[in-house]
Amino acid sequence: MAEILQTTNLRKQYQMGEVMVDALRGVDFVVPQGQFVAIMGPSGAGKSTLLHLMGGLDTPSDGDVALGGKRLAHLSDDEITIVRRREVGFIFQFFNLLPTLSAAENVALPLLIDGQRIGDYERRIDDLLDQVGLGDRKHHRPDQLSGGEQQRVAIARAFVNDPKIVLADEPTGNLDSKSGVNVLELLRRACKDLNGTVVMVTHDPRAASYADRVVFLRDGRTVRELTAGDEGIDAEEILGVMAELEL
Repeated sequence: MAEILQTTNLRKQYQMGEVMVDALRGVDFVVPQGQFVAIMGPSGAGKSTLLHLMGGLDTPSDGDVALGGKRLAHLSDDEITIVRRREVGFIFQFFNLLPTLSAAENVALPLLIDGQRIGDYERRIDDLLDQVGLGDRKHHRPDQLSGGEQQRVAIARAFVNDPKIVLADEPTGNLDSKSGVNVLELLRRACKDLNGTVVMVTHDPRAASYADRVVFLRDGRTVRELTAGDEGIDAEEILGVMAELEL
């Protein structure tokens, strides 16, 4: 199975006043194509920092990220921007939809930013909205959609440029339980049916149980992993690891 993403000895330090904070302390991490990975850990463990470094949204203090075989440390800022724009999809907790645009226009936004002709992608946009169950709401603006529907638009947007990987930061954190389950099932289906690759940060064991693999972070380091068997990963098993690791 091809490796879509790899981090090597990834480190990140922040200056907070007179104190130097080690957010990541040498993370080695590989994500194969088609895998749904959940990253868990307590606040301050480095989860979001790791996600931002993997997506080229931030630069490491040391170490490297390879995305689709391209080592980000060897690229210029402009080249990283192009990689981020064309090869990475992002899903955030608070949707980040533009309020004046319709659902279809929000899905098309990454293509527009990349200078593509939207007319060439109308069928793909319609297909993605159908896949997330919003084919009949393509002309609705965000204020005409529920929170769960807005997050489904964000999922369609993340996949519109056929990215190598989709990075999701607490994608169910602002949703009710039913909408959260719908979003998780969509992400899992994207991996199984579309051979998509998803890395998701979450604090919720039930959300993590939808993944093929759960990676636990503590104090900026990976400390344990769980891999799904034939029956997946049980949320109780995840809770047991969290209790054992005092996360």
